[in-house]
Amino acid sequence: MIHQPVLLVIAHGSRDARHAATVHALVRRVRAARPDLRVETGFLDFNVPSVPGVLESLAADGVRDVVALPLLLTRAFHAKADIPAVLRAAPARLRIRQADVLGPSPLLTAALERRLREAGLSPADKSSTGVVLASAGSSDPEAIAVIADIAREWRHTGWCAVRPAFASASLPRTEDAVRELRALGCAKVAVAPYVLAPGFLPDRIARGAADADVLADVLGPAPRWRGAAERYGRRPATAVRVGA
Repeated sequence: MIHQPVLLVIAHGSRDARHAATVHALVRRVRAARPDLRVETGFLDFNVPSVPGVLESLAADGVRDVVALPLLLTRAFHAKADIPAVLRAAPARLRIRQADVLGPSPLLTAALERRLREAGLSPADKSSTGVVLASAGSSDPEAIAVIADIAREWRHTGWCAVRPAFASASLPRTEDAVRELRALGCAKVAVAPYVLAPGFLPDRIARGAADADVLADVLGPAPRWRGAAERYGRRPATAVRVGA
């Protein structure tokens, strides 16, 4: 019997192959950083292996304890309903604890800053640049409020202004936030996608950034937010028990 908890990274999944490729790249980096920890990947939809399939395999391998880490940036429907439901249906021999979502976190804000620098902004540009914090969007008011809070806190680090925007379910859209920052008088406007991997909604964000001066890349397997995943392998006690 295997007694060490296994870290199960749970991603949403997408028909866009770039999504799964990014998730797998992240998990490879976590495994490299934590060779002592078994790390598995499961998808809620569209991709394999599925979360139920991984849980069945873990039980068959003799695993007893699992920490399930949602690869999500906010606590919206998937974190509150979909993932707990899947975990409750796992084999009864597994003790499963669900960790919190990745954000908000200073690690993620640092990753956003890094992506903007990679896109061409320098520290000297900061005070004259307005930033659109472009999220995938959600119908969950808590998730929307979190994005607004991140934008408000990020503004205090020296940007001319920071405005939240959403690719679906909520307003404003990226293009509306770009126009608002132009009207505000920001010398430059940058769009920072607050999404983990490429896909349909990130592509919509990119189209909405057509009139911006700078479009940063998605967060991807960035080292700074990779640490947010690694910490749950070190501190599984932070997880919430949801299984038998």
